[in-house]
Amino acid sequence: MLFRATVLTLYPEMFPGHLGVSLAGKALERGDWSIEPVQIRDFAGDRHRTVDDTPAGGGAGMVLKPNVLARAIDHVSADDERPRLLMSPRGRPLTQERVRALAAGPGVVVVCGRFEGVDQRVIDTRQLEEVSIGDYILSGGEPAALVLLDAVVRILPGVMGNELSGVHESFEGGLLEHPHYTRPQVFEGQEIPAVLTSGNHAAIAQWRLAAARRLTAERRPDLLERDLKPQPDPAQPVKK
Repeated sequence: MLFRATVLTLYPEMFPGHLGVSLAGKALERGDWSIEPVQIRDFAGDRHRTVDDTPAGGGAGMVLKPNVLARAIDHVSADDERPRLLMSPRGRPLTQERVRALAAGPGVVVVCGRFEGVDQRVIDTRQLEEVSIGDYILSGGEPAALVLLDAVVRILPGVMGNELSGVHESFEGGLLEHPHYTRPQVFEGQEIPAVLTSGNHAAIAQWRLAAARRLTAERRPDLLERDLKPQPDPAQPVKK
């Protein structure tokens, strides 16, 4: 099943951005997934192609006009089963669980807000799911959309090549990822932990799990309070 991403934006030239290079870019060239940036301004009804207006009740900034954005959404996703996402700092935080669910589906329609925000009536009537990538403010939804798509595309079948690469990552097992090492054996007086070069896969798996738990307890103790699934055993093959 082809994963199709449609992005509604005032700056379509920002896409595919970094997703057009490296493994994601190669997968895009192969046709493993697709992205279609759509200019919201094309759906404005006046000769000036106006897309915003002053906020009701007063205040600073401008708000995206509901009729213009609604026309754009209807044009790209009428009778479309793909979820409609609005990148917004007030949305629910994006999690790896949500990323996996999106990657398993047919694709997404992503709305990139600008100015002070989007008219609430469009959010309600077009059933937009508000999604946040963090507790900070960006100049628009485009960088957030690229982050979301990056997280999804990288776990699509065949994109990363080595399927184990996507399993042993932070948040995939509910924990932060364990530390990594590679040659040379000694770097500035520090050696690779001996267990990692022992060839004992069971001991290596235990060391990695303990290290991941320690890092999670130090940096993200909130993750330990959730119901966590077991960390996959690196010595075992991935079941398909």
